[in-house]
Amino acid sequence: MTEQLDAGLVAERIAESDQLGRPSDAHEVGRARRRKEDARLVTGRTTWTDNIQLPGMLYVAFLRSPMAHARITRIDTSAARARPGVVAVHSGQDFADEQGSLPCAWPVTEDILIPDHPPMAVNEVRYAGEAVACVVATDRHRAADALEAIEVDYEPLEAVVDMTEALAEGAPRVHESGNRAFTWKFAQGDIDAAFRDAPVVIEREYVQQRLIPTAMEPRAVVAATDGETFTLHSSTQIPHVLRVMLAMTTGIPEHRLRVIAPDVGGGFGSKLQVTAEEVLALLLTRRLGKPVKWTESRSEGNLTVHHGRDQLQRIRIAAERDGRVRGVKVELLADMGAYLMLVTPGIPLLGAFMYSGIYKMDAYDFTCTGVFTTKMPTDAYRGAGRPEATFAIERAVDELAAELGLDPVEVRRRNWITHEEFPYTTVCGLTYDSGNYEAATDRALALFGYDALRAEQAERRARRDPVQLGVGVSTYTEMCGLAPSRVLGSLSYGAGGWEHATVRMLPTGKVEVVTGTSPHGQGHETAWSQITADALGVPFEDVTVLHGDTAISHKGMDTYGSRSLVVGGVAVLSACEKVKDRARELAAHMLEASADDIEFSDGSFKVRGTAQGRTIQELALAAFAAHDLPDGFEPSLDAESTFDPDNFSFPHGTHLCAVEVDTETGASRIRSYVAVDDVGSVVNPLIVEGQVHGGIAQGIGQALFEEAIHDSEGNLLTTTMSDYLIPSAADLPEFTTDRTETPATSNPLGVKGVGEAGTIASTPAVVNAIVDALRPYGVHDVRMPCTPERVWRTIAEARSTGPAGTGGPPEASAAGSAPTSEGGLR
Repeated sequence: MTEQLDAGLVAERIAESDQLGRPSDAHEVGRARRRKEDARLVTGRTTWTDNIQLPGMLYVAFLRSPMAHARITRIDTSAARARPGVVAVHSGQDFADEQGSLPCAWPVTEDILIPDHPPMAVNEVRYAGEAVACVVATDRHRAADALEAIEVDYEPLEAVVDMTEALAEGAPRVHESGNRAFTWKFAQGDIDAAFRDAPVVIEREYVQQRLIPTAMEPRAVVAATDGETFTLHSSTQIPHVLRVMLAMTTGIPEHRLRVIAPDVGGGFGSKLQVTAEEVLALLLTRRLGKPVKWTESRSEGNLTVHHGRDQLQRIRIAAERDGRVRGVKVELLADMGAYLMLVTPGIPLLGAFMYSGIYKMDAYDFTCTGVFTTKMPTDAYRGAGRPEATFAIERAVDELAAELGLDPVEVRRRNWITHEEFPYTTVCGLTYDSGNYEAATDRALALFGYDALRAEQAERRARRDPVQLGVGVSTYTEMCGLAPSRVLGSLSYGAGGWEHATVRMLPTGKVEVVTGTSPHGQGHETAWSQITADALGVPFEDVTVLHGDTAISHKGMDTYGSRSLVVGGVAVLSACEKVKDRARELAAHMLEASADDIEFSDGSFKVRGTAQGRTIQELALAAFAAHDLPDGFEPSLDAESTFDPDNFSFPHGTHLCAVEVDTETGASRIRSYVAVDDVGSVVNPLIVEGQVHGGIAQGIGQALFEEAIHDSEGNLLTTTMSDYLIPSAADLPEFTTDRTETPATSNPLGVKGVGEAGTIASTPAVVNAIVDALRPYGVHDVRMPCTPERVWRTIAEARSTGPAGTGGPPEASAAGSAPTSEGGLR
């Protein structure tokens, strides 16, 4: 490092940040409890949607367009109807008058184009895989077999695959209204002044490749009716939102529609959606009067689960010669796909406020253009806009460091918000309430052995080792806990950011917690039990958590955006406090004391200064019996709460990655990976650890493996797990993880989100490491995924365009990286 850290200062910073709140034996919050839901999940003793069997149930299969863009000129379903076991066959035309349009709940500008999006295509298909017909049969195999008997004639239309070409004059149109969905601008400060006469200007373009969410459990839907009411079981993240949207789309009255999300095997945003299959399942059961089920295959899912990312980023940084940033300008093209789904247009805008990252600057300018193409629509995928923003700014800061010949950690130090400056209002207008970037980074550097790795890197470069070592840095923060309703309203978001919870004290002293958040692997049942156990002074084992059924949990905004704990968990705590308030009033009556003299501790209410008291369990039974209640006191301790946060939450951290790159083959191997995250106060360290590990794996997946590839005609080429690669355990190193804690000030638990942190931080750490290894070859970027072939070709191209006779890396500079020729010092 160019500036050695004082060892005493490092120790002091780490000690200051190490108030980790380890619980005593009497407390649950902070305890590394094994998840109480895991026993049934990992042994299969649970109900996934595809496990559901109802009397007389029929099965649905969808015929999907083999073309990305075409007019439907004829559909003949007669032969399919004659197949054994077939009950009904329908085309989109059969549903034209009742299927409505799939909703888009985030019209980000007043002039946004939101084309009609029929669940089943009627006259025209706009992406390969769009449903054009369906078969309903007595079993799934007969339904699938009958699809081949449906005859469809298409009139091919020109595909629109490339975003830049889609905006060119005379380009073929995805919709008659045009290919530009919207342009959204956001600016703070004087960006022209920031760039005017700036000594250093860095400009880079990055590609956020299209990704396919790959949840463990494919999507599945079961719809049923008794003639008056409807029940939809779905592998969804959003049962409450889904219920509202389905009622609006199908015309089924909301109070006659029940949505149930059973145990859900992963989502990562892919099940934050109102899907064509959910709408059509309801319409089919309404027509037939019988329950129907649809379960997707993995290949079908690759085609029709909404995709993620797919952005072209241009980022410019103006800086002083000492590395201090003056301003950042971002221009973004975001591929919407063929339609705007539930929150499609808002996804890139969630990142709009995060391109400044953890850094101080005077000006910021952001422009995003949403573009229609003839591909599956994009929408939320783990991190939803924030990984893209973090990638761009963290890659660009590394480029700035290389341009100036400075260590990348040192450049970050010169620009980040110091812990003394919190709360800090960023150039984007967000108020970061708490944080300590210094402590997290110092801890990560110590665990990583940063200086030793830099020394090894210099030695390898000096001897021109064909296997080069790269060191990648990513210092991130994110806005999560999708939050204040008034802020979401100002962004034209179609819903609020509140969350609801009910806490019920049963007569026997047990506790039921009803939560509006709907888990799909996060461990809500365990964490909510820990919060409740501490708040009410009851045993952890005496708490059960109910969720995911709109007939049981009648209010909620569901699970996405790392909001469950910071919004839903706080709602649970708030409801517990109301339970205690009611219990205190009853205790005061029973103990013949003033409520002001009643103290609560470890589950008991006692008169101050005496041993006289009642446990909360005794009070629950007394309320149930109702023999001796205060006048006007309802016979119950139950309470509910709706929490609407005042601010987002802002977790942060530093991730460091060491990668060995074989310059002869292009193969990259992650040698070590360190993540130090600060997610505020921790309810359950095991759950935090699991979320971080899973997030890092997904971020590495984008960096090294994953890409949805379309040909020039818009056909998806990565439809199977053989073509679309995701990392396995064998592909990943052992992660070294740790944490610092700066409690959030925006909620009484002091918690921040963790579900997306690993994904946001890890991708730039890995790519920065690969580029760092290859800088001596003149490489300043490797497009993701950084496959061996792509790395090898990048090296070959750099060699062919570099100085004649360059056969290997020059000796390392003092900073560990050679300046590049692009971006330019002025």
